[in-house]
Amino acid sequence: MVTSVTPRRRKTDDRTASGEFDITSIARDLERSRKVASAFLDVGLALGSSNDLDALLDVVLSRIVSTLEADRATLYLLDRKKNRLVSRVMQGGTPRQIHLAVGEGIAGVVAETGEPVIVADAYEDPRFNPGWDLTSGYRTRTILAVPMRDTEGRTSGVVQVLNKKVGKFTADDAELLTALATSAGIAVENAMLLRSLASKNTELVAAKEQLENRVRDLRLLFDLERAMGHVSSLEELFASVLKEAVRTMRARAGAIALRHGPTDEMQLYLLPANARKTRHVPWTRGDGFLSDVVKNGEVVLTNDARADVRFDSGTEDLVGDGEACVLAVPIDGEADVPLGALALFGKGEGAGFTEEDRTLLLLFAANASTSIRLQMAREGREREERLTTIGRLLSGVMHDLKTPLGVLSGYLQLMVQADDRAQREEFGDLAHKQFGLISAMQREVLEFARGERSMFVRKVYLQPFFEDISRQIEGILARAGVELVMQLDDRGTARFDEGKLTRLIHNLARNAAEAMAAQGGGKLTIRVARGADGALVVTFSDTGPGIPKEIRHRLFQSFVTSGKKGGTGLGLAITKKIADEHGGTIEALPSSPGVGAVFRLTLPQGAPAT
Repeated sequence: MVTSVTPRRRKTDDRTASGEFDITSIARDLERSRKVASAFLDVGLALGSSNDLDALLDVVLSRIVSTLEADRATLYLLDRKKNRLVSRVMQGGTPRQIHLAVGEGIAGVVAETGEPVIVADAYEDPRFNPGWDLTSGYRTRTILAVPMRDTEGRTSGVVQVLNKKVGKFTADDAELLTALATSAGIAVENAMLLRSLASKNTELVAAKEQLENRVRDLRLLFDLERAMGHVSSLEELFASVLKEAVRTMRARAGAIALRHGPTDEMQLYLLPANARKTRHVPWTRGDGFLSDVVKNGEVVLTNDARADVRFDSGTEDLVGDGEACVLAVPIDGEADVPLGALALFGKGEGAGFTEEDRTLLLLFAANASTSIRLQMAREGREREERLTTIGRLLSGVMHDLKTPLGVLSGYLQLMVQADDRAQREEFGDLAHKQFGLISAMQREVLEFARGERSMFVRKVYLQPFFEDISRQIEGILARAGVELVMQLDDRGTARFDEGKLTRLIHNLARNAAEAMAAQGGGKLTIRVARGADGALVVTFSDTGPGIPKEIRHRLFQSFVTSGKKGGTGLGLAITKKIADEHGGTIEALPSSPGVGAVFRLTLPQGAPAT
């Protein structure tokens, strides 16, 4: 049968029907009270002496079994997330665990309703599940189950006892078990709270250590990035990496091996002990530590390098008289092929390299790998850009050579035809100046190839300069049927590079001659004046067909041409480059259709250009 009970008050006395005291009953009640007091004392001592949840549960279950004179006690803890009871069974002094859903079995009903349950005959109760009896061979007869509550009054579990040794469980037993379950609930809650706090504290300590390590790593990486950020070449980059790595890990010396292509040829950068600068030596991979790391891409850490077959004379020089410690890690490249290796030799204070050193050096190598590849790509781009610019410069020179060569050809013909010696000498001097212009073009290419850029700006008298220009381009213009008009509104002085400005004027004059030759000739007017701010202003006006509308917006770009026969599209791009080098401007001014092209060059006359 099944009985649900509510704890009741005990009788106020133990008199018999005749009014006499029942000594046997009194003795039994006294012994029971002693057991109850002892149980509460033991549970209280366990609460105050241990924070171990398992130990607390073992004490509580054993005292419950003893006090209630039961055969077995089970304590279920409620897992609210999974809505399940997880039990701790004390049977024969051995704790065991089982799982039970809320609402399943007698304990599940108590967890669901929060009310105590007394079962006088388990097999008569439809909620009783005999499966455990069948698997364990145990025979359940009577059951007492009460809820266990936390400090907020919520059900936190169930305490269940089985098979009272003498008689059946009573309401008094239920009241006593409820009191013990209350103590157990508080004990469990406190123990779980302490366990949670201890777990959180452990996590916080671990997180603090990890954070300190990360801060240290970030500080080291910041120092490394700062050191690498001020370099302008690979050698400076290697020196920065080696110095930081040697300093951080208190090594004696360091080295970086860098792969120099698919062959065995490599570059080796050494930082010997107490050295301030790295030493660069060509190196062919052999059988040493660095070679092995570059070949296999695996870390080498040994504190007894002399016993290693890879120990060579180079390692001996770097280790010196100290402990033969070597730590080498790969520098990652593309496609999982090591770009090189970073190694440290010797360890200060007589200690060896550690796993922490290994982790730090891998961190150094990872950051160095990125910087090395960026620097190599940057230097590669600079080489490519320089080669490209040299190509463009040579194209411009080849383009501009047409003018002095044409002038030379004209003067040589005049020299052949001249009978007067003085006239031939004059033509020879003018031809010689063209050789000077050609030499200046050659010098410009060589200076750029060496990474040098120079402008020879000086004070120039305008009248003789433009008179000389007139003599140089008159022949080219005349062959195209073009008349030259030189209008010098300013005959003073100006500052500019004579050779470069000569090239600019030659380009504009040749463009005008080619444009007007197709229409049988015309006129080119060059006007030299002074701007309001003192700038030198040179205007070029022709009577040719003008600038086609479709190319006006990109007129000064390289290889833009209006379709002239033999045109390269470089002339105006060169004039703009020369104007830019002087800090000036050149622009195509608007003109009426069919009137011709008008270009205006403005050269500031402030501080001398450099």
